[in-house]
Amino acid sequence: MLHLKTKYYLISFFFLSLLMNTHSAKALSLLELYQASIANDSEYRTALRDNEAGQQFKIIGKSNLLPNISASYLYNRIDSDVSFGGNGVSRNENRNYNSDSQAIQFRQPIFNLESIALYRKGNAQTNLSDKQLAISKQELIARCISLYSQANFSEDVLTLATVQRDAFKTQVEANKLLSSRGEGTKTALIESQARLAVSEAQLIDSQNELNNAREALALMIGSEVNKLDALAEDFQLLPMDYDNLTAWEKHALENNPEIAAAREELEIAYQEVNKNRAGHLPKLDAIASISKSQSDSVATFNQNIENKSIGMQLNIPIYAGGAVSALTSQAVSNHLKAQELLQTKINKVLLDLRKQFNTVNNSKLKVDALRQSVESTELLIVATKKSLIGGVRTNLDVIQARTQLFETKRDLSQAKYNYLVAYANLKKAAGMLTDNDIALVTKQFTAEARNFFTNQAQLHTDSLLQKEAPL
Repeated sequence: MLHLKTKYYLISFFFLSLLMNTHSAKALSLLELYQASIANDSEYRTALRDNEAGQQFKIIGKSNLLPNISASYLYNRIDSDVSFGGNGVSRNENRNYNSDSQAIQFRQPIFNLESIALYRKGNAQTNLSDKQLAISKQELIARCISLYSQANFSEDVLTLATVQRDAFKTQVEANKLLSSRGEGTKTALIESQARLAVSEAQLIDSQNELNNAREALALMIGSEVNKLDALAEDFQLLPMDYDNLTAWEKHALENNPEIAAAREELEIAYQEVNKNRAGHLPKLDAIASISKSQSDSVATFNQNIENKSIGMQLNIPIYAGGAVSALTSQAVSNHLKAQELLQTKINKVLLDLRKQFNTVNNSKLKVDALRQSVESTELLIVATKKSLIGGVRTNLDVIQARTQLFETKRDLSQAKYNYLVAYANLKKAAGMLTDNDIALVTKQFTAEARNFFTNQAQLHTDSLLQKEAPL
């Protein structure tokens, strides 16, 4: 009896120290994870750089419609011999002189369908870059919620595996005690030992899963992750923007950034068709120039000449070896391809939307069912304890009932995490996932929430106290 009490106090002190050390470290909240990932996540930072580069497409496209102004300057040192002849008289003259010329030319497109197509294509390319950034932003939010939930669930699974392992240890010890009294069987002892060995292997797997989940978070934020906020006990379902699937689908068709990006790619392909077709059409430019020259040639030796001109230049393509027709045909095929890709993207988004919509609704029902199961299992524990006192049940029955409670709570936690992830993916598919949603989901986790480690410590202390009762 004294040995059991000493063991109880030592283990209680160990778990109390563990909990105090755990609470002393600041937990990383979901919102803090998201804010850190914005600054450190390589995938999102790459998308930002792509968007910065994409902003230049609009400027490049617009430049095709704006004036083109150029200036030139030429300077030469000339050494020449000039021969003159006529009427039977000839003479040679050596000339050493400086020659220079300056010119400024202004060119403004008046009629150029290729330039118009390039302008519209540039706008579409910049719009596409913006849509791709919006896609990356939503993917980052959804990824934060998913990985954060997975890491939390991995901690729950690790705790459950530890509890199950300890329960099997207790069962082995009880079987040994019964065998020493001549009341147990060798088969029961071997079975308990086998179940203990399996639980040890499951515990190792659970620890690896937790390490991997934390590593995934660490890669996003560039620093080690040791502790996370726990899922709140008063977990509440999140508000839905629409009650029916049709409304969600309509919103997705209008706002999903992936669909919007596919539409911009279709516009880019269409303008590529227009650009190549313009190769068959004439181009008209307005041209103005000013030039000055001094001794520009032998004929203008010692002459200063200034020219000013303004006019129109018309270029009419006649034959380019079939390149224009081939490029146009190729662009038309690519445009038809872009149409098919757009429809494929719409189908994919709507399919994912329906999947996430059903998952959210089913998760609601599953959470409610598991909540009732937890309450029933808690009542089962109370009844089993009373039966233990009456001699109908054993201490192992109580431990198994507590293990069943942990499994049910594990399933409940998983259902909650699946609900949060599906909720984020549903809003992502509809093009509605924003920073407000990350803040809303963050409220579902709190640093003060009762976690599985506290329950585990309570389970150990309860089982040790019950050992003092005769089996």
